[in-house]
Amino acid sequence: MKVGFVGLGHMGSAMAANLLKAGYEVAVYNRTPSKAQALVRQGARFAEKVADACKNREAVITMLPDDAAAEVVVFGGDGVLGSLRKGAVHVSSSTISVALSEKLAKAHAEKGQRYVAAPVMGRPDAAAAARLWIIAAGAPDAVDTCLPLLEALGQKVFRFGDNPADANTVKLCTNFLITAIIESLGEALALIGKAGLDRHQYVEFLTSSLFSAPIFKTYGAIIAAQQFEPAGFAAPLGLKDNRLVLAAAENLRVPLPLANLIHDRFMTLLAQGGESLDWSAISTLPAQDSGLGKTVPQ
Repeated sequence: MKVGFVGLGHMGSAMAANLLKAGYEVAVYNRTPSKAQALVRQGARFAEKVADACKNREAVITMLPDDAAAEVVVFGGDGVLGSLRKGAVHVSSSTISVALSEKLAKAHAEKGQRYVAAPVMGRPDAAAAARLWIIAAGAPDAVDTCLPLLEALGQKVFRFGDNPADANTVKLCTNFLITAIIESLGEALALIGKAGLDRHQYVEFLTSSLFSAPIFKTYGAIIAAQQFEPAGFAAPLGLKDNRLVLAAAENLRVPLPLANLIHDRFMTLLAQGGESLDWSAISTLPAQDSGLGKTVPQ
């Protein structure tokens, strides 16, 4: 299968590399061309524009940071919508709004193209190891077509029905749960720290007993060690995802009090200069509230 890949950040670059390793012919595009060079050396074809990544491709995967970037790539001049042939599949692995996913599904259907939403769960190290969890939704034939691609990228593909936007709802709800865990770990570790107890020992106790899930092990270790740079998932993207889940909740009239608290945590972190930090750095704010001192870099 000939594949196009658009968006070569930390996640996209790792995902495209795994498609190459799986034997796919991949054309890669990124707004900053230099980010494509490592993949070109691995055998990818360099695309000078989005249209070149779509031309004569059976599928194109987009991995973009937000709605604005996705709209430009899909609807802009020489974009995916105007360049992908009829019957080909656009696989959106970006974390975008439910509303934009619905818009994309409609636009592709009108063009005779197919659209699958397949956002991913996992940090860059999981992407590099092809150990992502992938949430896929779309017409069964479209998902079936791109399933081998998705299986080359992750450890398991979860199918959530025919409506692509449902995959985006699942992804946003899951990211909300992650931030809720980060917040609760930050609060618990603030109390542990102020009591004079060892944070690392406490995390080891948690993750060796009732809280042995990967999410607690990953973020417990990061928070205990205060290792927020380099960011695996930058704080501004965390704020973006928080806004998207709140928008989805408002549309369906679902109150999310904790999500609103976490929104304020992200706003505080960014106001204090935390733009370059991992999103888990919101966990430093409960300690700051408790009088343990300012932990966000200036």
